[in-house]
Formats: sequence, structure tokens, C-alpha cells
Amino acid sequence: MQAKKAAAPEAAMERRNGVALWRQIADQIRFAIGTGEFADRLPPEMALAARFGVNRHTVRGAIAALEQEGVLRAEQGRGTFIERRQRLAYPISARTRFSEGLRGQAKDRRGVLLDHAVEAADQRTAEALGLAPGAGVTRLETLSEADGRPVSRATIYFDARRFGGIEGLYNDSGSITIALKSFGISDYFRRSTLISARHASVADLADLRLSPGAIVLVTIYVNVGPDGAPVQFSETRFAADLVELSVS
Repeated sequence: MQAKKAAAPEAAMERRNGVALWRQIADQIRFAIGTGEFADRLPPEMALAARFGVNRHTVRGAIAALEQEGVLRAEQGRGTFIERRQRLAYPISARTRFSEGLRGQAKDRRGVLLDHAVEAADQRTAEALGLAPGAGVTRLETLSEADGRPVSRATIYFDARRFGGIEGLYNDSGSITIALKSFGISDYFRRSTLISARHASVADLADLRLSPGAIVLVTIYVNVGPDGAPVQFSETRFAADLVELSVS
């Protein structure tokens, strides 16, 4: 009796793991692009449907998601092409600065203030900034762009008493470094950084122009002034398809 041929790994889609089939296919197409299997364009939809054991509608959903993320480009009557964009290398070091970190990789680098509020610090934020729990902190919600493309989305906290009005200074300059100089902070340093990855939230999907299920790289960090006192506590989410973090 002839043994039954095992299904190829890419065809063995997990239908009950809580991850939509189109998302699994999008991830596998992304992997095939990364390994060089798909060099310039994707195979026809029918071939992809057979490869993954799904219908063409599901394949179209995967392709549409990767188009939205800038990985693919569909041309009517010609096919679906791979966008060859090198990831931005974002350095994590003692003196991390968004604009400086992307110098030479993007011509236009800017920060946008999306929202701000003064609120009571929770335990984690208070500890990071050396404050008592419940002390007032200013929260900034920001979006950083490179050549018009969203790169990162951040939630940033400052001591509200020490840095009152920093939201206006950031809104005018688009730079945390420039805003801090107005408070006499001529330089600051990264005291600690935690790096992880997770699925993007609904808000981050919209602001970073990602499709549902996309992965973001997350850095949680504390910056201190020359005297070692905390000045900034932040969580930044980077689009994983666009940015790679380099730690030094």
C-alpha cells in the first residue's frame, strides 16, 4: 500500500488556533518574501490558493492586508509585485533620538502630537519617574513619521509639575529633545529599555496604517537627565515590517 504523501508545511493551515486564515497566509507570504522564494512578484491567486489549501477569496484577503502594509503592490492586468523597501534601522543606545537615529535613511523626519492629558500616575509610571503614586503626569500620544510614512506610535509621560506645558512645545517643534531644552534639559540619556513584540492594538493599526493581526515591536524605556533624575517614561510601538531595532 502506497504511503500517503504528507502535506507541505505551508498547506497545513491551523483552522482552530484563533488566528484568521488570511492572516496566517499573509504571514507565510511575508516569510516566503523574506527568504527570497518570492523574488519579484507573487504566483497567481489560483496557485496560492492551492498551495495553502484555501479558496481564492481568502488569498485575496491576505494580499489586500499586505498591500495595506506596503509589502505588496497590485497592478491591474499584470499581477502582484513585491515592494523592495529596506527596513529602517533604528538604534537603541544611551543617547537614542528619533531624528538622529534615522539620519541618512529618511529625508523628512517629524513627530506629530495626537493627544495629550494631565492625569494621575499609576504605580508603574510613578516608579519610573520617581514620583508618588497618584502624582500628576502629562501624557503625550505621538506619531513619528519618516518621509510621510508612519514609523512609530508612542505614549510618553512627564512629571506635570516639572514639565507643565510640554505638550505645546512638542506640538510646535515635533521634537522631544527641543521641548526638553525649554526646561533646561540640554541632554538626556537612556537609563533602561525593555524590548518585546505583540499584535498591534486597534488604535495602533489605524495610526500606523497596518492590517489586523500585524506585529509591532515595543520598547518601554526611561530617559534621565545629566544628574540621573528621570525626565521621561515612554512606550513606543514600531511597525515591525518597516523597522528593525539595533541595540548597542
